[in-house]
Amino acid sequence: MSRTRDAGVRLFQYRNKTGARKSVYETARKLAKIARDANATFVVNDHVDIALAVDADGVHLGQDDLPLKQARMLLGTTKLIGISTHNADQARAAEREGADYLGFGPIYPTTTKDAGTIQGIAGLANIRKLVTIPIIAIGGIRPDTVADVFLAGADCVAVIGAILHAEDLAGAAAAMIKIIDGIPLSGGTR
Repeated sequence: MSRTRDAGVRLFQYRNKTGARKSVYETARKLAKIARDANATFVVNDHVDIALAVDADGVHLGQDDLPLKQARMLLGTTKLIGISTHNADQARAAEREGADYLGFGPIYPTTTKDAGTIQGIAGLANIRKLVTIPIIAIGGIRPDTVADVFLAGADCVAVIGAILHAEDLAGAAAAMIKIIDGIPLSGGTR
C-alpha cells in the first residue's frame, strides 16, 4: 500500500469475497493501520462489523449486503457508506437513503469480477444527472479511458486491473493520477 500511496493513491478499499472472516478481519486490521499511518482513507467492502472492529473510515456495500439504514445505525454519521449501483433506480435509492457516495458500473468490461451489464459512458452520464452525491466509476477503467469517465461525470474512479496487472504498481498508479490531474474539472470533486 505504501508504494501506491507514494504514487498519489488516497483511498483504498479492502475487498475479499472468499476469505474466512477471521482472516479478513486480520488483514483489514493491518491495512487500517497502514492507511492511518499514511493519512489515507480506508474502506472495507461488505463487512460492517469488520469495518467497525478495525476502525475503518467506512464500508462499501453491495445491493445484497446489509441495508444502508442498518449500516448507518451501526456506523453512525462520521463513517462513510458507499453503495454499489448498476441502474438509475438503485442510484436514486442510495442517495435518498443517505449513502455518502455511489459506486457505479461497470463502465467497461472487466475481468476482476462479474459486475453485471456494461453501463458505458452514456449510463454514467445519465446517473450524474440523477444524483448529487459523489460517483465512483467502476469497471475496466484504464489510462486510455479514464479521461472519458471523468468527463462523463465521475468524481473518482476505482481501479484494480490497470494497476495490479502492471509490472510497476506505483508507476502505473502515478501515471493514472497524472492523467486524472490533467483532466479539466467540470463540477466534479476528484
